[in-house]
Amino acid sequence: MRNSKCKICRQLNIKLFLKGERCFSQKCAMVKKSYPPGQKGKRGISNIGLSEYGKGLREKQKLRMLYGINERQFRKYIKGVLKKPGKQAALLLIRRLETRLDNVVFKLGFAVSRLQAKKLISHSHFQVNNKKINSSTYELKKGDLVSIRPKSLKNIFFKDIASRLKKHQTPSWLKLNYKKFEGELIGLPSIEETAPLVEISTIFEHYSR
Repeated sequence: MRNSKCKICRQLNIKLFLKGERCFSQKCAMVKKSYPPGQKGKRGISNIGLSEYGKGLREKQKLRMLYGINERQFRKYIKGVLKKPGKQAALLLIRRLETRLDNVVFKLGFAVSRLQAKKLISHSHFQVNNKKINSSTYELKKGDLVSIRPKSLKNIFFKDIASRLKKHQTPSWLKLNYKKFEGELIGLPSIEETAPLVEISTIFEHYSR
């Protein structure tokens, strides 16, 4: 299972940060083997020869895997965004993905990866505006307050959370209070700040076929 996560990153040629702190170290598979897995991997990844459908599929997989979303949920996000005429589709999509509870928990530093955030949320370790929430897909709004439940601070997952949060840097649209183990959504993310490293327009074209 551990190696399969690394293979996803290598196959798509993008760091998805699926393994938390390891992804920031020299042990990261993308550092040690920056080419696709398999016997032909060292030839690298190229869009040459890929059809437009193939390019769209690859970009979709990158974004979907980055946020850890299944195909059904991702398609729902795409269709929902495309139904809003006159809006910036790419920006709307990124904001929906970024304001999911699992992503915010990760960006606040309460979890070392989005995958871990999902597991912790499903075990009811977090609350939004002092209300217990156990759904990773819960979408936050400006002004919402995310915090670790007081009882959960005794859990082994949070044994070093205080020291970790002191060094954690959050994006500009989030405000972290590491002493209270809580964070607030004070704005909305921009595409430039999230920098998903995918061609979002290609993804919309893929689903519009």
